[in-house]
Amino acid sequence: MSTQPGRPVLADSVRLTPDGVEILDRRVYPFEVRWVRCGTSEEVAVAVERMVTQSSGPLFATTAGMVLAAREARGEPPDRAAERLRAAGRRLVATRPTNNHIRDAVLAVLSGTVDGPLPGLAGDELVAAVEDAAARHDAAYWARSEALGANAASLLADGARVLTHCWADAYLITSVEAARRAGKRLEFVCTETRPYLQGARLTAATLVEMGYRPTVITDGMVAAALADGLADVALVAADRVTLDGHVVNKVGTLGVALAARAFEVPFYALVQAPDPLAPTVGDVVIERRDGDEVLHLLGARTAAEGTTGYYPAFDATPPHLVTRIVTERGVYPPEQVSRHFDEESS
Repeated sequence: MSTQPGRPVLADSVRLTPDGVEILDRRVYPFEVRWVRCGTSEEVAVAVERMVTQSSGPLFATTAGMVLAAREARGEPPDRAAERLRAAGRRLVATRPTNNHIRDAVLAVLSGTVDGPLPGLAGDELVAAVEDAAARHDAAYWARSEALGANAASLLADGARVLTHCWADAYLITSVEAARRAGKRLEFVCTETRPYLQGARLTAATLVEMGYRPTVITDGMVAAALADGLADVALVAADRVTLDGHVVNKVGTLGVALAARAFEVPFYALVQAPDPLAPTVGDVVIERRDGDEVLHLLGARTAAEGTTGYYPAFDATPPHLVTRIVTERGVYPPEQVSRHFDEESS
């Protein structure tokens, strides 16, 4: 909801207002700066499902949606208000099951209020408590992203040519900022990322906003680009990392990792922390979206009538294809990423 001044437009893409939530429509940005207004927590859930916001955007939409749920429950007695808040949380978690940002945001709000130290709140007191818990979670996310960005920047040499896939959001922004503070010059190659073109529209536009001139390639050009020496390192976000080192991210990431291995290019994945509730990749739900989405591009149909589409929105890259996983606490070989939690407890 709030972010630091001077950051790119997409770093501040969810705004809580006195009468609702405004979400920057990433489906049309940067060609159009359009805000989708949501007046209820259900409308926030629908916006997330419909891809109005993506990457870390659903996290901020979720905390804002929980505030709306508290406002909606303002007139309820404590028990009913708490259950209404929990129900809104369940609805939001169900929107995008692969990334655990939404789940963790809901848990943070609930554990900081009705399921934690404030079980009997209702009315304006509940709204204020949820607003506070939401703001604290948002701020903590940015703080963790700053630490992750510093760790990622430490892996990038001065003059590195960086291949990205999809839109890494706060992770990319903080990594670039950290590299810049260290005096490192970087170049970028961005996959377009079908079917929503997040790489071509969001990543490339943000890098331009930050003063870079990225090169955009189609998803099918990754191997050719690496064979031509167009990039020295592959740097991607992860929607989720399992304790055994699988990297779950936007579909196409696996292909990037395979090409990187073939041409001996380091493949780094960024995540604030592995998911302690996902010991293996079998514990992760891979979202399957309507195949019709891949038959269209920016609202226009691109495939012949009579064809069908197939759209697993994410894929899983096995540990042996991953060079290092970067978290807020350090840089780990994939098979040792669970050490992140050893660092936390030490």
